[in-house]
Amino acid sequence: MWLSTKLAVSATPTLDGLLHNISEDSPSHPNLEDRQPPLDEYYNSLFTALGPQHWWPGKTQFEVIVGAILTQNTAWTNVERAITNLRAAGLLTPAAIEKVPLRRLQRLIRSSGYFRQKARKLKAFCTFLRAEYRGSLRRMFAAPTLELRERLLGVFGIGPETADSILLYGGDHPVFVVDAYTRRIMARHGWIRDNAKYDDVRWIFERQFPGNTRRFNEFHALIVNTGKNYCRTQKPLCHQCPLGRYLEEGR
Repeated sequence: MWLSTKLAVSATPTLDGLLHNISEDSPSHPNLEDRQPPLDEYYNSLFTALGPQHWWPGKTQFEVIVGAILTQNTAWTNVERAITNLRAAGLLTPAAIEKVPLRRLQRLIRSSGYFRQKARKLKAFCTFLRAEYRGSLRRMFAAPTLELRERLLGVFGIGPETADSILLYGGDHPVFVVDAYTRRIMARHGWIRDNAKYDDVRWIFERQFPGNTRRFNEFHALIVNTGKNYCRTQKPLCHQCPLGRYLEEGR
């Protein structure tokens, strides 16, 4: 199956070199106008086959942010255990996280892995929120998207994927979240290189669905489902995948 997938991808016309050259500052790159992945068709096929995903799980905006930080390099089931511990301890508020002793916080989130670093990341975000927005998520999410994204990227432990997860799922900002599943699917279908830059992949989605927060939310969740269950790293199930026919068609 893996061999057939590779053959299908290699036969697909690719945007060779495109993502290496474009940037957010040059969205009018002419090659983008010539070749675009059929993302609307991808979305419709995935939604028809898999249905609404109801993602991101979280009872509050802050819980979504905590989950976005804790899910780095681990499975969501591990994050759920950590969040359950924090909820039971009454620590699912920014003020509580900032005040709790570091070692206790580490114990509570141990199931998420890399718990020492993640405890520091949670505290760093809460300190940032208090210093920049007087502890108010409402004030923070009222900031313009690009401005807030740059500020989040300056917080210890928050990279592009985590920042965009916070913006999209926590604050309903119109950004697309790129993860390993997105890269894998797009690379196997011949649309990006394996080493494509994060923001260049993000732009492919955002330019086709500008400002469509609901579409970004559902599309990313559908991609995660597809990556977990069909487009696996080893032994992908292309013949069962809702996007399998696009590989056969060379797109």
